[in-house]
Amino acid sequence: MERRMISPGFVDDALECLRRRGIDPANILEECGIPDALAQPVSNVAYGNLWWRIAAEVQDEFFNLAARPMRPGSFSLLCHCLLTCKNLDEAIQRALIFLGVVLDEPGGTLHRTGSEAQIQLVSSEPRSAFAFRTYWLILMGVSSWLVGRRLPLRRLEFACAAPERRDDYRQFFGAPVSFDCEQTRLVLDVTLLDLPVVRDEQALKHFLRDAPANILIRYRHDQGLTGKIRQILAQAPPADWPKFESIAEELKLAPATLRRRLKAEGQSYGAIKDEIRIVIAERLLREETLNVADIANQLGYSEPSAFYRAYRKMTGATPRSMN
Repeated sequence: MERRMISPGFVDDALECLRRRGIDPANILEECGIPDALAQPVSNVAYGNLWWRIAAEVQDEFFNLAARPMRPGSFSLLCHCLLTCKNLDEAIQRALIFLGVVLDEPGGTLHRTGSEAQIQLVSSEPRSAFAFRTYWLILMGVSSWLVGRRLPLRRLEFACAAPERRDDYRQFFGAPVSFDCEQTRLVLDVTLLDLPVVRDEQALKHFLRDAPANILIRYRHDQGLTGKIRQILAQAPPADWPKFESIAEELKLAPATLRRRLKAEGQSYGAIKDEIRIVIAERLLREETLNVADIANQLGYSEPSAFYRAYRKMTGATPRSMN
C-alpha cells in the first residue's frame, strides 16, 4: 500500500549522493514517478524505488554516506543473516557486526543501562543526520519486522547539527530527537530485547519483495489503517472487540482488501490486538490487584493458557515474572 509520508527534504537528501558525482537525477526521478520540482510528500513506495534506483546507479545501498559502500545485495544478506537469531537482542548484536563489516563506519554497539537498551554509533569522520537516519532506518526497520511488531523508541540523539528547516526529522521517528549531542544513540526499553524472532524463510521472501518501502512505514505510530483499527478498539474493552469482518465493514473495505493492506503496513488484526492487550496486561500486572486468570478473562482470552502464550510471544517473559 502506498502512503504519501516521505517529506521532500528526505528525497533531496537521497539525491545529494547523485549530485556529488555529477549525475543529473532527472531521469531517475521520472522513472520513480517523482516530480523534479517536489513540494509535497511522496509515497513510501516511490521513495523505496528511488532508494534502489540510486543504489544501482552508485553501487551503494547506503547513499555513499559510510566509510565503505554498502554494495547492492547487502540488505538482503543482512536479513538472511538475522533470520536464525532467537531474539531481538541477538538480532541487533548480529546486525551491528554485519553493518560494521560492510560499512566500517559508522559502527554500532549495544549496551544495557538499567531499564534502557542503548545503541551507540561511533565514527572517526563527521557524519550527516541523514547518514545516521539511514542507519537507524535499516537497523530498526528490519528489527521490527523480525519480531512482528513496531518497536517504540524512547529517544534519539544525533552527534551532529540539526538540518536547517527540517522538522521532519523530529516527526519521522515518533520519539524525542536531539541534535548536537556528545554521542549518536537510539534508546528503547530494555525488555524489548527479549522479544523472540518470529519470521521464517517464506515470510522473508515477501518482506524482501516489498523492501525498503515496508520498513519506511514501520516507524509511523498510529498511522494508516493500523491507526484507524487501534482507534476502533480503544472504544471497547478487549472482551468486546469486534470480529475482523466487522472491522472491515466499518472501514468500508472487503475483508481480503483489509487483510492485504494491513500486510503492506507490516501488521495483522491479531498482531494489533495482541500489542494493545500486552500494554493493558503489563499495567494490570504492575497493579497486582488481579491474578493471571482474571487478567486473561478481562483481556478477552478464552483461557489463561492462551494469554500466557501470547504474552510470552510478545515480551519474551511470562506473566508470572511480573506478578
